[in-house]
Amino acid sequence: MAQSFHNKILRVNLSDGTTSVESPGPVYFRRYFGGWNIIADVLLREVPAGTDPLGPGNKLIFAPGVLTGLPVSGASRCAVGAKSPLTGGFGAAEVGGSFGAQLKRAGFDALIIEGAAVHPVYLWIKDGEVEIRDASGLWGMPTKETEAALRDELESKRAEVAMIGPGGELLARFACIMSGTKDAAGRTGLGAVMGSKKLKAVAAFGSHGLESHDQDTVLALAREMARGVNAGERAKGLHTWGTGVGLDGGLASGNLPVRNFRDGEFEGVTNLSADVFMPAIGVGMEGCYACAVRCKKMVKAEGPIPLDPDYGGPEYESIGALGSTCGVNDIVAVSKATELCNAYSLDSISTGVTIAFAMECFERGLITLEDTGGIDLRFGNGEAVIRMVDMIAHREGIGDLLAEGSLRAARRIGGGSEAWAVQAKGQEYPMHEPRLKRGMAIGYAISPTGADHCHSLHDTGMVHPDDQGFSQNSGLRGMGVLEPIPLESLGPEKVRASLYQSIRQVSLNCMCLCLFVPWSPEEETRLVRAATGWDVTSYELYRVGERAWTLARGFNAREGFRPADDHLSARSHEPTTSGALSETAIDADRLRDAMQMAYGMLGWDRETAIPTPEKLHELDVGWAAAYLS
Repeated sequence: MAQSFHNKILRVNLSDGTTSVESPGPVYFRRYFGGWNIIADVLLREVPAGTDPLGPGNKLIFAPGVLTGLPVSGASRCAVGAKSPLTGGFGAAEVGGSFGAQLKRAGFDALIIEGAAVHPVYLWIKDGEVEIRDASGLWGMPTKETEAALRDELESKRAEVAMIGPGGELLARFACIMSGTKDAAGRTGLGAVMGSKKLKAVAAFGSHGLESHDQDTVLALAREMARGVNAGERAKGLHTWGTGVGLDGGLASGNLPVRNFRDGEFEGVTNLSADVFMPAIGVGMEGCYACAVRCKKMVKAEGPIPLDPDYGGPEYESIGALGSTCGVNDIVAVSKATELCNAYSLDSISTGVTIAFAMECFERGLITLEDTGGIDLRFGNGEAVIRMVDMIAHREGIGDLLAEGSLRAARRIGGGSEAWAVQAKGQEYPMHEPRLKRGMAIGYAISPTGADHCHSLHDTGMVHPDDQGFSQNSGLRGMGVLEPIPLESLGPEKVRASLYQSIRQVSLNCMCLCLFVPWSPEEETRLVRAATGWDVTSYELYRVGERAWTLARGFNAREGFRPADDHLSARSHEPTTSGALSETAIDADRLRDAMQMAYGMLGWDRETAIPTPEKLHELDVGWAAAYLS
């Protein structure tokens, strides 16, 4: 029977140069699907407690899902995971582009990399075969040059490359892994893990298409989504300008962070809106493998700050992190900083928020011109932001400290600066304000990866009823969240909605489907059925996500994470100095009560927040209990 997976996991040991292929069987893939579940399974079983994230004992896992590589919008994605050097816990990030699709087309459902090479190497995976090759000549190159050099050496312009630049090589704790030059597995510092293994890149190519159980249904669903996108019925805003449209509205509501999440007013915010700057510096839109949405910007500029369109353009998270959060309203400077993050393999979110933290320290006198090497590190200085990105990637001067992330930097700087490190579990906040979105507050606090907006609830769409009195969030309404919930609520109804949303999003990180492509739960079920031949249901897809969420939490529990770690930055418990949130803050006691409610709903012990053996057995992963005792 044709299926959209191969039942093959490739394992590469860089310490001894050995490779092997494992076939865990169809039950394994139906239980896990891919993504987060495979990552958590490997980390719990194979990475001992207390392992140094930047040591050879850590393992780096590339895990596509059962849908990855199909000619379907949103099915290009691949999850990547390891023990995080930024948080010390479960590390995972998802990335689009074309690498995940090529890894599947090359014949593998996952790639596990263990050990560490003694000199720089790269992997070449083609049509079921793998080679470990020397990468000494590539070490130090930015990503664009790395990709070009590899394609020339491999004589394959169609090879797709997952790689790191200097940021990953020099172990910046929030280094990312780039899929090509425009798409990043951005969060939790996985690029540093890759660098610690002296692994410069993984190149993949498959010459055969991916089969499905029911190819006609897969293609029919793909055509209908493409038709809806092109007709403006689905993903219209993303299809036109990508993310980051209408930032003045985000500022007015309080969602857009300003000057390290401290302030609420920002002159020139419209300069940063995609619908304003793309007509001026935009040169087109691109998309991931087989995707009709094409939400990826490309920008170009000449002059004192040139912009290279080969590195794409700034999305909302980069615009906010390197722009408004640093007080910068010059879109060319923000775009250049984003370009350098892609070139050097740095997570633009953590990079921008860490620079903003340093700017506040500079403003308050804890960092001086002597510390910065004469750089005027004040809010609004776009040239300083660009320079800091370069210094962080190369661990030059104060960049060496900032490459550790805002929390570690604050603990070294002292002077009360930890209160200005805007992070959860050591990972910097994304560009969504939890003082506005209380579902986001719950998500940031409880997430196993630290603050993350992609699997947390954006509850601004749940406030008003439709004409029948139901919540306007159709996705959650279909899961039984029927009534509107006040934005400021941290009560049981908000906790339930937040958990449902997080688990549903994590299920997408197992399939691996893009959240920007508006597949309904019913369509997702039809896709998986047609791709695999399994008689899955929407309920089963939800349980796949819950299984992944619980195993990730189990890994953190084994590493010593407890309820005291499920909290927000001190900044979230005070109002902004001005603007929409100037009289708004999160009550820490109410948030702790929400966490306790969440533990109970999830089947975790209320005192330790460790998943109970009963819950693990209910999710068919009872084996994990032995690793949590």
